[in-house]
Amino acid sequence: MKKLAIIALAAGLSASTAFAGGYTAPVVEAEPVVVKGNSSSNAGILIPALLLVGIAVAASSN
Repeated sequence: MKKLAIIALAAGLSASTAFAGGYTAPVVEAEPVVVKGNSSSNAGILIPALLLVGIAVAASSN
């Protein structure tokens, strides 16, 4: 009876580890991509151009 209990215990422990889990592929998360716009270079040209147009309009109205 003791041998049967040991065999049953060994079979139960080995069966539980066999079904513990399978292979799962590792999940690799991609790094976020930051896109920088060129809005600062457009504003750098636009503001002096508007300033020159404003000065030209003010000068021509006199």
